[in-house]
Amino acid sequence: MEMLFRCNIIALVGGGKSPRYPPNKVMLWDDHLSRCVGELCFRTEVKAVKLRRDRIAVALEHKIYVYNFDDLHLLDTVETCHNPRGLCCMSALPTSPVLACPDRLKGHVRLQLYCYERTVLISAHESSVACLALNKDGNLLATASDKGTLVRIFQTSEGQLLQEVRRGIDRAEIYCLAFDSLSKWLACSSDKGTIHIFAVKSEQVESRNPTSTFSFMKRLLPKYFDSEWSFSQFRVPDVRTVCAFGPTPGTLVVVSQEGVYYLATFDPEVSGDCTQHVVKQLKDEDMHT
Repeated sequence: MEMLFRCNIIALVGGGKSPRYPPNKVMLWDDHLSRCVGELCFRTEVKAVKLRRDRIAVALEHKIYVYNFDDLHLLDTVETCHNPRGLCCMSALPTSPVLACPDRLKGHVRLQLYCYERTVLISAHESSVACLALNKDGNLLATASDKGTLVRIFQTSEGQLLQEVRRGIDRAEIYCLAFDSLSKWLACSSDKGTIHIFAVKSEQVESRNPTSTFSFMKRLLPKYFDSEWSFSQFRVPDVRTVCAFGPTPGTLVVVSQEGVYYLATFDPEVSGDCTQHVVKQLKDEDMHT
């Protein structure tokens, strides 16, 4: 399921043991009218759907289709590598439509810069890409590989690597990457149960993420001991989670696959652990509203 911002349009795809809709169809549900107002049908199973106000992107196992939102006219078709997770994301800003998805080459990301009618290819990782996220403006891309140790941030216009941060040293499955609305922070959740928050550096702001206390040993292992570690951390049970930043600066929102909602805060000026304020088991009526 994918919801278009805070409006009444929801994209539904069938799943589970007895799905209401076929898994190869995308149903556009209008919650105000309580009925479907459009549908897209494919030959194979839909892996993911992403929405923005003017476009719909549908990810299949080897292709991504991009449609105009108003009339469902096909705008673009992008071939990808084997993409069982349906990795795909779009920027939210109306004036800068950007699509990011895996390229046909392993570890590469393809960027469709529609406002410039350009395609940018990024060699992001040596192993397969496992997670990716665009910021609201579409000028920053965050990626993680299936190793799950490093997260990289790229400039989308030229594909330049801007920053590399370290989640940890052991292998992990990255569930979610998310920028805040001002692109100052990046959150990362994984199967290790810790949500990591990284400070995003820019031309005006140097990185404020801590580095290893053993940085004097970086001649031995320069890549590890010179790493940037997370600015703040928040611990949750080791279950699948998605994370995002709230509208108030320093606010983190986490929801688990078991329907548990967490609200926490961190101090943007002082590195350290987040403070938990709310933990709530969402009921069916909560999730509907």
